[in-house]
Amino acid sequence: MERKVGTVSRGIRCPIIREGDDLAKIVCDSVIEAAESEGFELNDRDVVAVTESVLARSQGNYAGVEAIAKDIKAKFPDGTVGVIFPILSRNRFAICLKAIAMGCKKIVLMLSYPSDEVGNHLISVDQIDEAGINPYCDVLTLAKYRELFGENKHEFTGVDYVAYYKELIESTGAECDIIFANQAKAILDFTDCVLTCDIHTRARTKRILKAAGAKTVYGLDDILTGSIDGSGFNADFGLLGSNKSTEDCVKLFPRDCGDFVNKTQAYLLQATGKHIEVMVYGDGAFKDPQGKIWELADPCVSPGYTSGLEGTPNELKLKYLADNDFKGLSGEALKEAISQRIKEKGSDSLVGNMASQGTTPRRFTDLIGSLCDLTSGSGDKGTPVVLVQGYFDNYTN
Repeated sequence: MERKVGTVSRGIRCPIIREGDDLAKIVCDSVIEAAESEGFELNDRDVVAVTESVLARSQGNYAGVEAIAKDIKAKFPDGTVGVIFPILSRNRFAICLKAIAMGCKKIVLMLSYPSDEVGNHLISVDQIDEAGINPYCDVLTLAKYRELFGENKHEFTGVDYVAYYKELIESTGAECDIIFANQAKAILDFTDCVLTCDIHTRARTKRILKAAGAKTVYGLDDILTGSIDGSGFNADFGLLGSNKSTEDCVKLFPRDCGDFVNKTQAYLLQATGKHIEVMVYGDGAFKDPQGKIWELADPCVSPGYTSGLEGTPNELKLKYLADNDFKGLSGEALKEAISQRIKEKGSDSLVGNMASQGTTPRRFTDLIGSLCDLTSGSGDKGTPVVLVQGYFDNYTN
């Protein structure tokens, strides 16, 4: 019988993961138990995706504020630091900011406006227009910001992040000045020692600051790249990808993801005889149409995946074929013609081919990771593992 189902994404329930658990074995067992319980089969080229948070938890990859503060103090011995372009987040950045302030005498906090890098708005674009401000070049003091815009609470959290961040810094005993600017060089009028906190634009920001004469430049990805007094660390991303664990501790992005995915794949092959792809995923890469928030606060969607997930889709647009190449056909004749065209495409790149327009050939790991993030959610679903089946199929399978 002809298959009537394409891609299926299933959240897989697992035990609560603790430090030291053999996560690869737990993931393998949980996927097999789910298949037996729900009556579905596992196949070659299925994808098992594991959220980064449970991998980091199994590794015990945590760091306290004291460890972060010690690293900050060592990297910025002068004591006055420009902290620029942070995102507005209690979960993602507030504890990091507290720790950074603990390692400083004074912080000049520079916030981008009207929104942060991932789309959290301090103020609206309409407010900018009404005030006659040019966000590309105008630098605002805190007093000027309040004069123009007053108090502005985040639409989703109800937090005035300007006041919240200032109070957080000053609660550690550090001094705090706040400015608003979108040009990295603006901070150099206040200090030449800079910690840049942007995520996806960090390499450019560092380059601009160094070229403009900054004395000391680091990014969040340079903090905790090695263990401090036994703390967790991440050699590749530092504090990027971290989030709040307790009021004085952060969970870092996981380490050694390549080793983990290959180990999990080997367990699954041994247990099922199927060659199943495995990946670790964090934030999906999508934008919320209401709050305008771009979800990707992690440095990447997938920090580790098996080799079969390399590449991008190479797809034809069915509606284009139906409306153009085969517009005179219908029914079985149309189905056969489209199926034959798909079979003939082979592995040659379809870039530039009109029949592939609108297929958006993003990386497999970004696409599948985004699907998995939406499937698992971020709350109490209890499904930190996602099984994706049929993703690499097409109309002819």
